[in-house]
Amino acid sequence: MRLTVGQAIVRFLAAQRSERDGVEHKLVEGCFGIFGHGNVAGIGQALLEAELATPGALPYHQARNEQGMVHAAAGFARMRNRLSALACTSSIGPGATNMVTGAALATVNRLPVLLLPGDVFATRVASPVLQELEDPRGYDISVNDAFRPVSRFFDRIWRPEQLPAALLGAMRVLTDPAETGAVTLALPQDVQAQAFDWPDELFATRVWHVARPAPEPAAIARAAQVLRAARRPLIVAGGGVIYAEATEALRRFAEATGIPVAETQAGKGSLRYDHPLSVGALGATGSTAANALAREADVVLGVGTRWSDFTTASRTAFAAPGVRFVNVNVAAFDAAKHAGVAVVADARSALDALTAALRGWGAGAGYRERAGKLARRWDDTVERAYHAGNGPLPAQSEVLGAVNEVSAPRDVVVCAAGSMPGDLHKLWRTRDPKGYHVEYGFSCMGYEIAGGLGVKLAAPDREVFVLVGDGSYLMMAQELVTAVQERIKLVVVLVQNHGFASIGRLSESLGSQRFGTAYRYRGESGRLDGDVLPVDLAANAESLGARVLRARTVDELRAALVEARASEHTTVVHVDVDPLAGAPESEAWWDVPVAETAALESTREARAEYARAKQAQRGYL
Repeated sequence: MRLTVGQAIVRFLAAQRSERDGVEHKLVEGCFGIFGHGNVAGIGQALLEAELATPGALPYHQARNEQGMVHAAAGFARMRNRLSALACTSSIGPGATNMVTGAALATVNRLPVLLLPGDVFATRVASPVLQELEDPRGYDISVNDAFRPVSRFFDRIWRPEQLPAALLGAMRVLTDPAETGAVTLALPQDVQAQAFDWPDELFATRVWHVARPAPEPAAIARAAQVLRAARRPLIVAGGGVIYAEATEALRRFAEATGIPVAETQAGKGSLRYDHPLSVGALGATGSTAANALAREADVVLGVGTRWSDFTTASRTAFAAPGVRFVNVNVAAFDAAKHAGVAVVADARSALDALTAALRGWGAGAGYRERAGKLARRWDDTVERAYHAGNGPLPAQSEVLGAVNEVSAPRDVVVCAAGSMPGDLHKLWRTRDPKGYHVEYGFSCMGYEIAGGLGVKLAAPDREVFVLVGDGSYLMMAQELVTAVQERIKLVVVLVQNHGFASIGRLSESLGSQRFGTAYRYRGESGRLDGDVLPVDLAANAESLGARVLRARTVDELRAALVEARASEHTTVVHVDVDPLAGAPESEAWWDVPVAETAALESTREARAEYARAKQAQRGYL
C-alpha cells in the first residue's frame, strides 16, 4: 500500500484498540493539532484525507496552544483510566517545544499521550530551515531532543523503514500501566511527506491487551504476615486504585479487615467520603483525621501510590517508631519505596488476593471506633468551612462548598495549581471514583481549562466544573475557544484573588513576606505595592466566546452555578474571594527550605521553625 509516512501514521492509529477484562476500546480516539510548515503537508494532509474518506476514523480537534492540547490529552487519558488516548501534532521549533511541559505532566502522572512533533529535514538539503536550532556538536540534534527526558518512549523517524517498529514500540508503552507516560515520535517534515510501499498487515486492526498482573503468592504471604501483626494499620489509596478500577475491591477489603482508608490527591474518590472507613485526604493537604492515624500507624498499606512528598508530609506523616510499609503497585519502581514489602501487581488483583489471605483477621474494634470519630470530627470541620460566613468577600472554602453542593455525584471537578488543589483535597466531598480530577503530580498552572476540555471529551455524559484561580487563568485560558468551537460545555469557576494566593501564603510562612505574589501597580516606592490592577478576567472570558456570570456573594454564586449547570453553553462564573481567608489546617508539614542566613527577622524566625520541623523527618529505611 503506497502512502506517505503521515498517511501511514494516521491509518495505523485509527486501527489500534486496547482491551482489558474482555472489553475493547479505541486506543487513539482523535488527534489535536496546530499546523505549521513542519506538519501541515504531512500529518495535516493525512488527517484531512482521513476526515474526508473515513469520517470518525481519527477525528481532528483544533487547539489554540500546543501545551494546552497536551494537557487536554492528559485529562482525556486520566478520565478513561488510561485505556484510551489522544495524539497531538505540532510543527517544528516553538510549536514542538511548547509541548514539552505537557509531556512532563503526562509522564509524571503516568498518563498515556502520543506526541507527534514536526522536526528538521532528514535530508538536510536546505539547513538551517526556519525555526531550526543549530548545534555545532552535531547535525542530528534538534529541539525535539528536549522530549527525551520527559518521555517514556522517544524515537525520531529518519527513514520510512523505521516507522513500523517505532509505531509498535509506541503502542506498547501507551498500553503498559507500569511504563506509560508521554510517547514522542519526532517526524522530520520531509519524511512526513515521503511515500513508501507499506505491507497491508501494518494497518490491520490490532488489539493491545492491558494486563492485570497477578501478585506472586509469596509476596501476598509476606504482606499478609506484616498486616496480621498490625495493631494500628492504615490504607493509603493512590491513583492506581482508580486506574485499575479497583474501588470496589478496595471497599470489600476495607470492610473485611476494618482498616481505615486515607487518600492521596490522585486516589481521592477511591472510597466515598461518607463511608464509615473513609478518613479523607492524607498528608500536607490532608484531613486531621487521616494525619492523626498516620502518625500512630504501625503498618501502612499503600495501594497504587508513588509516595510523593505531599502524601508523606515530606516523610514526617508516619511517625511511629518501626513503622512498616506494604506497597501494592503495578510498577516495581514504586512498590520498593520506603523499604516496603513489595507486591508488584495490579491493584484489583492484589486487593482480592489480600482479602482472601487475611480472612478472619481484622483491626481492633476500638481502633475502628477511633478512626470513625476522627472522620466525623473532620466532616464537621468541612461543614463549617463550607459555610464560614466570611465577609465582605467569601472565603475560598465557601466557593468550594457551593460548587460541591450544586454539583451532582457524577459531576467532575477539575483543578491543578495554586491554593485550590490543597483545599479541594482536604475539603471536597467525593461521591464517585471519577468525580475528582486534580492534577497534582506536576501541579501545572494552566492545566485546568485544557484538562477540563479533555475530561469532557472523554465523558460527555458528565457535567464538568473547572476551578481555576486568576493566576492560572492568565497562564492559559485559550482552550476556552476550543470548547466553544467544539460545542463542548464546561462550567468554569474563575476565582479572583488578585495574585498568587497559594505562593503568597507559603512565602509568608517562609519569612519572605508575600514578595512578588500580589498583582499591584508599581508604586511611588519603586516596589509592586500600589493599587490593585484593573484586570477584568470575566470580560476576557466573554471575549473568547464563553457565557459569563458574575457573583459577589455566596448566594449569588450558588444561583449562578445552578444556572451554569443547566445551560448548554460553556459558562464562566466569576467570583472575587478574600485572599487572606485560609482553609482549616491539616496539622502536617511540607519541606520547603528557608534561607539559612538572612537580614530579615521574618526569615530568621522562619528558619528556626524550619529547623525544628526538620527534626521529625524520617528515612523510612
